[in-house]
Amino acid sequence: MARKTEITLPRVDDRLRSVGIIMDGNGRWAKKRLLPRSAGHIAGAKIVERVLEDFKAMGVHHITLYAFSTENWKRPKEEVDGLMALLYKYLDEVVAPKILRDGDFSVRFLGDKSVLSEKLRNKCIEIENMLTDAPFVCNIAFNYGGRDEIVHAVNEALKEGCSPITEEDIRRHLYTAGSPDPDLIIRTGGDFRVSNFLIWQGAYSEYYVTETLWPDFDREEIIKAYDAFYSRKRRFGGLDPEDSGNQN
Repeated sequence: MARKTEITLPRVDDRLRSVGIIMDGNGRWAKKRLLPRSAGHIAGAKIVERVLEDFKAMGVHHITLYAFSTENWKRPKEEVDGLMALLYKYLDEVVAPKILRDGDFSVRFLGDKSVLSEKLRNKCIEIENMLTDAPFVCNIAFNYGGRDEIVHAVNEALKEGCSPITEEDIRRHLYTAGSPDPDLIIRTGGDFRVSNFLIWQGAYSEYYVTETLWPDFDREEIIKAYDAFYSRKRRFGGLDPEDSGNQN
C-alpha cells in the first residue's frame, strides 16, 4: 500500500493573522454514521488540537472557535449537559496539560460565563489565568452571541459615562478586546450564514464555506481556505491602487 504523501502547510503573511471558525456539522457527522449526536461532538473535539497546531505552524496568531452559542441552550437538555461535560473534560485533560507543556499559547473565553456551573466557570478562569501573554491565542466562544456581545459592550460603555458612545468605546468593551478582528472566517458544514458569530468584528472578514463537516476538517481543507483567502482582494470599501484613476 502506497504511503499517503504528507501535505506541507503554507506560511501566512501580515494579511492573515487572525482566523475565526464556525465548527458546524458534528450532529450530521454522527447521523451519517448512525451514531448519537454526542459522538459527533466528541469527534469534533478530537480534531481541535490538530487544527490549532496547523494554523500556529502557518504563522496565524489568533484563532477564535465558535463552540456554543447563546441560542444553543434551546437544544435538548441531554445534549447541552453533554456539551458542558465535554468542555470541562477537554479543558482539564487536553488544554491545561498542553499549556503547561508547550508554554506558547493562551486561551480566552468569549461570552457570558456567569450562567455556567460553578465547576465549569472556575475551570474556564483557571485556564485563562495559566498563561496570559503568549504569541498564539485561542479564543473559545462559549455561551457567546454577537448581538449579546454588542449589547454588553454598550452597557459597559454607558457605565463608564461615555456619551455619545463611539466605535472605539464599543470595541474596548467587546469580549474580544485586545484581539485583532478576524481576517478569515471559516464555516464548515456548508451553511451560508453568520449565525450570530463575531458580527461586529467580522464586518470586513473574508468568508470561506466548505461542505466538509467539522470532524472531517483536515489539512487539505485548511489549504483550500488559505488559497481562497489569498485569491481575493481586500479593499475595505476603497479601491485597488491600479483602479484609483478609474471613476467608472
